[in-house]
Amino acid sequence: MDRKKIAKGQYGYIKRQRIRVCVKTFLLYALSLSIFGIGIKVMGTKENLLTVIAVLGCLPAGRSTVNMIMYLKASGCSMEAKGKINGYADGLTEVYDMYFTSYEKNYPISHMAVWDHVVCGYSESRKMDTKACADHLEACLKQGGCSGVAVKIYNDIEKYCEGLTNLQKQEKTMPKTDGDGNREAEILENLLAISL
Repeated sequence: MDRKKIAKGQYGYIKRQRIRVCVKTFLLYALSLSIFGIGIKVMGTKENLLTVIAVLGCLPAGRSTVNMIMYLKASGCSMEAKGKINGYADGLTEVYDMYFTSYEKNYPISHMAVWDHVVCGYSESRKMDTKACADHLEACLKQGGCSGVAVKIYNDIEKYCEGLTNLQKQEKTMPKTDGDGNREAEILENLLAISL
């Protein structure tokens, strides 16, 4: 297994986190069960201090279980989509494997590109409501201090690649409104903060 750390927003992040959180959850439950078993074996009864410690150990295990379920539900960018998108986002700030949650729905985004005040995203899920996702992200970005950001989400890879080509054209012909790219960094920071 590759030991290189994959940061949030890099290709393969969700897959790597899924493995990590599954192992962590298993180990936390194994530790609690071991402490419980040792308490019974040493004390001869389950009514001892080690039982209390084992039960308290189930709290972080339960929290890890919730994370595990979320990562098992999430899907990252497929190799086919990565291969198709590769090259279209050259020069743009891009991220992979984003999974946004709201009270109503979850939004799996395989790839996103940011240029100035424009965010484009691609979801491989044909069932996802792209308009609701864009509205949700705009609201979250506004709440995070990034107002005036235009978000467009696609679930058709051909149209997404066309949108990336248009962004590249703008990047080459129009100056950024903030000049040095600080706005992109702020948008990206907000997107990473609200993603799984």
